[in-house]
Amino acid sequence: MLRIYCAFHDGLYELMSLVESVFKRQLAPVGQEPSEDFCVKTQKCSQKLLQFLQGRFDILSERMKHHLVGNILSIPPNVLLPDSEPHRRYPKATEELMRVEKSLAELNQAFQAEVCARQALEAELGEQLEVQEHLDGILSWMAELKACSNREGFVHDDFTPVMDTVRHLQDVKTKIVKRSKELDELQ
Repeated sequence: MLRIYCAFHDGLYELMSLVESVFKRQLAPVGQEPSEDFCVKTQKCSQKLLQFLQGRFDILSERMKHHLVGNILSIPPNVLLPDSEPHRRYPKATEELMRVEKSLAELNQAFQAEVCARQALEAELGEQLEVQEHLDGILSWMAELKACSNREGFVHDDFTPVMDTVRHLQDVKTKIVKRSKELDELQ
């Protein structure tokens, strides 16, 4: 349509220059050269005629474009193009696409669940590290207390329950370290 439109406008401009030259020859006084005032009036009239014809052609070109696109260049729904042949042969492709999209959505959900689980495990590990540091502090305090009691000559029987607690805390610490290593291996 653009080529037709441009070709018509080129032809219209050529026609208008020809019409203007004919008007100058036919309407000018016989045997005299046309005056400048007459040439200016002829140009103005030619411009008005050109604008009128362009307006009419624009309306006609819109109608022609609508007609061409709607009736001639459109493909009826019952016509199968060569590009559409695979769709006719393999109608399951859309079902396959839906299945793949569903599978992709499920994988995405599983991935999000794993990310959440990993974040929860990292938070748990952080808490366990804090508890371990606290237990290490208690154990070092107990070791200092034992060393102090040895220097001062306290009886060890007084610290038996304390030492049992320390042993219990050491067992808990061992379990925490073991669990921490297991969590590290999971990640």
